[in-house]
Amino acid sequence: MSTMFRRAVLIAGTTAAILPVARKVAAQTTPASVAPVVVDPSYPFVLPPLPYATSANEPSIDAQTMELHHDKHHAAYVANLNAAVKDHPQVAELPLVQLLAKLNELPDSIQKAVRNNGGGHAYHSMFWTVMGGQGGEPGGALAAAIARDFGSLAQLKTEFDKVGLGQFGSGWAVVLVDGSGKLSLVARPNQDSPLMDGKRVLFGNDVWEHAYYLKYQNRRADYLAAWWKVVNWPVVAERYRAAIAGTLGI
Repeated sequence: MSTMFRRAVLIAGTTAAILPVARKVAAQTTPASVAPVVVDPSYPFVLPPLPYATSANEPSIDAQTMELHHDKHHAAYVANLNAAVKDHPQVAELPLVQLLAKLNELPDSIQKAVRNNGGGHAYHSMFWTVMGGQGGEPGGALAAAIARDFGSLAQLKTEFDKVGLGQFGSGWAVVLVDGSGKLSLVARPNQDSPLMDGKRVLFGNDVWEHAYYLKYQNRRADYLAAWWKVVNWPVVAERYRAAIAGTLGI
């Protein structure tokens, strides 16, 4: 085991150990409307703690699902990504955004692992931050962009849920944003991130069954509808500002 990989394992273990404390502190001191824009992480990749308690999204998303989704599924993506790049120093030097953007240039032996686990890490690191809110409606420049590009927030929700429901099997429904602030909607299979195409995600919803099955079973439509009640619009608005400024990471 390389020195860097041992470091990654130690950091991952330390992160797992502090998760309950971090969640307790976040729940006590951090308003749900306040969260940092996700930056571009580098190797060794680390599981970010949830910025709120696992129960913060109840009843839309139950605490057990949040715990399993974050502590097991996301943690596995991080561990597998570190393992995939540990023997490729030049690859490991790349921040995650560049790693995914250069996916087709990577050694054939690790492309699949980076696609699945790097994409999963990027998606989920975004996903946790855009929840924990109270739903409602966005304001300011983000609201204007939604009205311009989708007609209205109600129309965006309708089209977004249709895309999410229509994604066959596992995947994501995401709103993309370009450097001019223009928004668009797309579904992607599995953990195929738009970062692989040089695009940026404003926000998105996970439609893998592990994201909703404990509470909703096969009722994906109910999950999609309930998810809007916990969207953190102030965080999404901050991501929108970062996209226009050219500083939005994952």
